[in-house]
Amino acid sequence: MRVALITGGTRGIGAAISIKLKESGYKVAAIYAGNDEVATKFSKENKIAIFKWSIANYEECVAGIKSVEEKLGPIDVLVNNAGITRDGMFHKMSQEQWRDVINVNLNGLFNMTHPLWDGMRARGFGRIVNISSIVGHTGNIGQANYTASKAGIIAMSKSLAIEYAKKNININCISPGFIKT
Repeated sequence: MRVALITGGTRGIGAAISIKLKESGYKVAAIYAGNDEVATKFSKENKIAIFKWSIANYEECVAGIKSVEEKLGPIDVLVNNAGITRDGMFHKMSQEQWRDVINVNLNGLFNMTHPLWDGMRARGFGRIVNISSIVGHTGNIGQANYTASKAGIIAMSKSLAIEYAKKNININCISPGFIKT
């Protein structure tokens, strides 16, 4: 049985992905960063393992991934779904708003993907799905930080897909529009 890890996996799109993968026969680990009550309820209702850490912190990701693999086995599938917004018109945007969004949305993708490479390469198998956004293609008023992070996800996904296709590690990126969750 393959193991799938989903960031932002206990709410919204991530919860739907977690549930669908479990129904499809995967062992699923859902990562969350904030709401313990919602995550615990999600885990109990769906019998999906949950883990809490900040994907914005590389060391937490390394330790968290190790915990998931100790409990469920090697991670075969990674869905980089977690993301945040800190919207504001650019001339009013603080460095903190910019940094928070880039650290979670874009650096978080690196922080989660990078520690898995050696294992995926050694096993000759890996599937990574990166969740971007339609605004990564189009831009959006008041979301310079968010759109930059989502465009970066698209570009990174393309580069990694080319770089690792020969190793049977497939990387894809989807760009949903607004979804009411």
